[in-house]
Amino acid sequence: MAADIAEQPEGFARLLEPGSLAAIAQVAAVIAERRPRHVVFTARGTSDHAALYAAYLAEIRLGLPAGLASPSTITVFGARPDLSEALVVGVSQSGGSPDLTEVLRVARSAGALTLAVTNAPDSPLTQAAELSIDVVAGHERAVAATKTYTAELLALLLLVEGIRAGNGVLPADERAALETLPELARRTLADPVPGQLAPRYRFADRMVTTGRGYAYPTAREAALKLMETSYLPALAFSGADLLHGPLAMTDPDVPVLAVVGPGLGGGAMRDVVTKLGERGADLVVVGPSEIDGAAAHLTVPEVDERYAPMLDILPVQRLALALALARGEDPDAPRGLNKVTATL
Repeated sequence: MAADIAEQPEGFARLLEPGSLAAIAQVAAVIAERRPRHVVFTARGTSDHAALYAAYLAEIRLGLPAGLASPSTITVFGARPDLSEALVVGVSQSGGSPDLTEVLRVARSAGALTLAVTNAPDSPLTQAAELSIDVVAGHERAVAATKTYTAELLALLLLVEGIRAGNGVLPADERAALETLPELARRTLADPVPGQLAPRYRFADRMVTTGRGYAYPTAREAALKLMETSYLPALAFSGADLLHGPLAMTDPDVPVLAVVGPGLGGGAMRDVVTKLGERGADLVVVGPSEIDGAAAHLTVPEVDERYAPMLDILPVQRLALALALARGEDPDAPRGLNKVTATL
């Protein structure tokens, strides 16, 4: 897991090489020409959080309604929704889950434009789709996904911005900004704080994670990483949903990890952080700025809020790794889990 985490700057750099950019641009241009009316994503686990991030991008940047499919409606209940004007995107590191493949197969037969985003270009998911994108993350050693997640995020961002451009080609200023990501990721991963913070939460029995907008998928992925590596029950909420009831369970004994970044999403989290402070919550903030009253701060560089999820998750991955080791667990082989989960 440590090796996978460390390879993420190189993963960003591979996706930003001319060949990878051109391949994604070609897919984006086809989608732009087809002009889908809405976007449906299908994914599981960590990839579900990457898909959620892409749904935010599709609605905010493309103005297209977007959402996450429930595969069981097709695979278990036999539903055949009208997807004739949709772009249906399967996101999966392995491309090996039968239910996701079936969703793309059914969607394609219904006239949808289908796309597979995977780290396995020869997978069943890719074969079922009309279009495909390889996230070129390389072999991932640990069961817990890390580098494939951030590769999916960047690939989906490049796709959406390419569609927005119309011809798949990113504007020069966008390309220049993205080219800083590898170095920013290296700087973020060099911070020793995540490892130093692990002993503080060694004996925690639950945790809450929260964020809004582009940061909400990060909160969900943070919770998953803590659960699958440290077996620490973690509940993820959007900042808005947290205020609608679950806030009542927060107190000094319940650590809260809040992703508070730049832009409108981070601004919308300020009231949430204030309310958490009023309840005396043990608050860990992920973001570029210090927050008054926070017990700890996982610092990340300030970037456009669309890019922030690719950096915000890095110290959280390292915290999950360090916390698992502090609790005497093996984060490379979580009990009961396999690298490929075949759901039906």
